Amino acid sequence: MVIMSKLPQITAIFWIMKIAATTLGETAGDLLAQTMRVGYLASSVILIVLFLASLLTQLAVKTFHPLLYWTVILSTSTAGTTMSDFMNRSAGLGYAKGALVLIAALTTVFLIWKASGHSFAVQKIDSFSGELLYWTAILFSNTLGTSLGDFLADDSGLGFGGTAMVISGVLVLVLTVMKTTRVSRTLLFWVAFVLTRPLGASAGDFVSKPNAAGGLGYGTTGASALLGAVLLALIGYTTWQQRQARTVEYAG
Repeated sequence: MVIMSKLPQITAIFWIMKIAATTLGETAGDLLAQTMRVGYLASSVILIVLFLASLLTQLAVKTFHPLLYWTVILSTSTAGTTMSDFMNRSAGLGYAKGALVLIAALTTVFLIWKASGHSFAVQKIDSFSGELLYWTAILFSNTLGTSLGDFLADDSGLGFGGTAMVISGVLVLVLTVMKTTRVSRTLLFWVAFVLTRPLGASAGDFVSKPNAAGGLGYGTTGASALLGAVLLALIGYTTWQQRQARTVEYAG
């Protein structure tokens, strides 16, 4: 079974959707844990169950389904938000220590991945175990991104807007390196993938937090509804693109 067709092409729209999904993950996670007062621990359990359900479905299918793929991405973002908040706030680790723990966890995942012999390149993932490692890395990278975003926005004093600007600048640097050097595209992909999470976390906080806290004041409900509509529109567009490509292929 070839897994390649189950994963999207890495294009500009992929990164736009990644940022939209991770931003929605931040606001939706906060909506469940804080606004609805479910709590970080209970929210983490609920969202991890949803993540596992969507992941098992993704692993079982044989072709790429945009709605399913981005549902798994979104579930890793929402689960990552509540997992990070539980570690850093409820368990008392704090953002800096929480980020260090998650960096160690993500590094461990990559070391296991390397030892397994599977390619790090997402275009070459061609087995069940390789895809499972891919999704495990995504879950930890999104959880790490939440902690990094909170650390930069709160502990460093940058604020939500400042954090988004700093990370955007680093992402531009990553893009420049990709265009002008021969640095591993796989390495740059994972660096960008990790960094888009704190960008989404900061953007989500910026949109949802009250004006007094440096945000736009839309609240978790309003921000989640807006971002959900944007992501659904993009999923609809990529689904249409996929169908058009299949029509051309069959016609040929």
